[in-house]
Amino acid sequence: MAINLQKGQRVDLTKGNPGLSKIMVGLGWDPVQNRGGGGLLGSLFGGGGGGANIDCDASVIMLSENGKIRSNSDVIYFGNLKSSDGSVQHTGDNLTGDGDGDDEQVLVDLSRVPSQVHKLVFVVNIYDCVKRKQHFGMIQNAFIRIVNSANNQEIIHFNLTDDYSGQTCLVVGEIYRHGNEWKFAAVGTGTSAPGLGDVVRSFA
Repeated sequence: MAINLQKGQRVDLTKGNPGLSKIMVGLGWDPVQNRGGGGLLGSLFGGGGGGANIDCDASVIMLSENGKIRSNSDVIYFGNLKSSDGSVQHTGDNLTGDGDGDDEQVLVDLSRVPSQVHKLVFVVNIYDCVKRKQHFGMIQNAFIRIVNSANNQEIIHFNLTDDYSGQTCLVVGEIYRHGNEWKFAAVGTGTSAPGLGDVVRSFA
């Protein structure tokens, strides 16, 4: 039975699940359905079909104990699908967010995360958001969930229910070390960072 979290809550990940090592972190979202074929929005975005698809990208930023990023290879995203140590692996890009279930998935082997990495920050941003004039007010049903890869059991589920209008990047959640255990924090904060690079620089 999954634990459903509210924004700001923290929960033990490994303490209550002895032996947990390999997890799948699923992230999902849906575009808000465009009412009325095109219209003003269509002309704003160019094209009568409601404009370009909203392409959300999930990424993981691996941080050291002082909350800083060690190198660019510690950013796992569609352009760098696997961490150099092999502990974090992105399964690939989804360009539209249509359909049920996870839109993007990240596989994590907690036992292989280097000891100098203390936190995994899960971020979702909108690709090319400035040019396309897109923001998270156009996205609904966003969530993050953690699944035990050994038995496919969902352990944690966090629905992002805030109004993120005008925001272009979401820090969804964090997996972090607590002594010898791992915990999960439901973050759910939005920022106006125009791209992943800007988010990464904030940890430099």
